[in-house]
Amino acid sequence: MKQTVRDVPLRGKRVLMRVDFNVPLDKATNKITDDTRIRESLPTIQYCLDQGACVVLMSHLGRPDGKRAPAFSLAPVAVRLSELLNRKVLFLDDCIGPEVETRISALKPGDVVLLENLRFYSEEEKNDPTFAKSLAALGDIYVNDAFGTAHRAHASTEGVAHHLPAVGGLLMEKEIKYLHEALSKPVKPYAAILGGAKVSDKIGVLTRLLDQVDKVIIGGGMAYTFLKAQGLAIGSSRCENDKLDLAKSLLAKAKQKNIPFLLPVDHVITNAFNDPNGAVKIVDAGKIEDGWEGVDIGPKTAELFTQALRDAKTVIWNGPLGVFEQDRFAKGSRKIAEALAALKGATTVIGGGDTAAAVQKFKLADKMSHISTGGGASLEFLEGKVLPGIAILRDKTASAAAVK
Repeated sequence: MKQTVRDVPLRGKRVLMRVDFNVPLDKATNKITDDTRIRESLPTIQYCLDQGACVVLMSHLGRPDGKRAPAFSLAPVAVRLSELLNRKVLFLDDCIGPEVETRISALKPGDVVLLENLRFYSEEEKNDPTFAKSLAALGDIYVNDAFGTAHRAHASTEGVAHHLPAVGGLLMEKEIKYLHEALSKPVKPYAAILGGAKVSDKIGVLTRLLDQVDKVIIGGGMAYTFLKAQGLAIGSSRCENDKLDLAKSLLAKAKQKNIPFLLPVDHVITNAFNDPNGAVKIVDAGKIEDGWEGVDIGPKTAELFTQALRDAKTVIWNGPLGVFEQDRFAKGSRKIAEALAALKGATTVIGGGDTAAAVQKFKLADKMSHISTGGGASLEFLEGKVLPGIAILRDKTASAAAVK
C-alpha cells in the first residue's frame, strides 16, 4: 500500500498536487460541460486546507501539443473550482518560472492556486528532468490525486516525485483500493463485462481476468471480432481481422477453464449510422447482412446478460455495449447499468472513460460502488501493469517522520 496525505504532516506546508482537471469544454461558450473530475478532487484539496496547508494545483487539459493555446486554458476550471470550494482560487497563467515562484512563495495556509495547463510545455509529456525540478520548486510535499494520468510517466506524475516526498491523494487511495480488491480478493461470483470498440484494447485485461473471473460478458464493437471468429456473419460491423486467431484462442481458453463466455445473441443494426432517421432493425446473431452494422446488443442479449449477472457479488465493467452516445443505440448499455444498479450487496466497479460517461448519462452513477476516473489507467491497472504515477509514491512502510 502507498502513503497518502493522511500519513504526512501538512500544517504550514505547500502541497503541490497533481489533479486531473481534463474536463470537457463547450467550444462555443468555453463553459465546462461536466465537472465530475473537479468534484472528485475536492476531498483531498479540502483535507489539505483543513490541515493548515496551502495548495498548489497542477493539471493538463486536452492536447495542446506543447504550445500555448487559449482554447486549452485552465482558467474556466479555476472559476468552477472557486464555486465548489466556496473560496477564491488564484489562477496563474503559467506553471513554472520566476514570476510563478514569487507568487507561490507568498502563499499563506488556506490559499489555493491553480497553475496553467502543464501541456503548454512539451517537456511535461517528455518527463523532462529540468521541467520536473522547476515544478517541484513550487511545493514542500507532492500529492498525486490524478489516477487518470497515473499510467503515464510525465514530469508532473513521475518526475516531480524524485524531488519531493510523494504521497497519494484520497481519490488515488480510493481508486487503488477498489481496483486492487477486485483483482486480489473479489467476492465470488465474479463477473467481467467488457465492451468498447476494439479487442486489441482489452487483450491484456481479458487474458488476466480469465484467470480470475467466473464469467465473461462481451458486447460493443469488440464482440463482432469474436462472432466472426466463430464463423458467424457480421455484415459491415466493426471487426479486427488481424485479431481473429487471438479471439479464437481466448474463446478456447475460456472453454478449457469452463468459464461462461457470453456473446450477443441478437443485435440492433443499421445501414445508415450517420442518419438519425436511418433504418434500424433487430436481427439474431449471424444474420447481419453486408451494408448493415451492429450498433447495440439486442433485447434477447440484454436479458441473457442481465440473468447472468443476477448472482454476481463482484462486477467489473469496462467498455459500453453499444453506441450509447445516440439514444437509439443506448438501450443495451442502459439495461446492463440498470442490472448492476439493482444488485444487492455486490461490489460494482466501473472502468472510467466511456463506461463512466454512459452510467452518468443514465443517472445511475450513485448506484455503483466505484466509478473510476481513469479509463486507460484502470485498464492497465487491471492488466497488472505497473503504473508509474503510483509506483513512485512512498510505500506505507516508509517512515512518515521523514517529512518534517
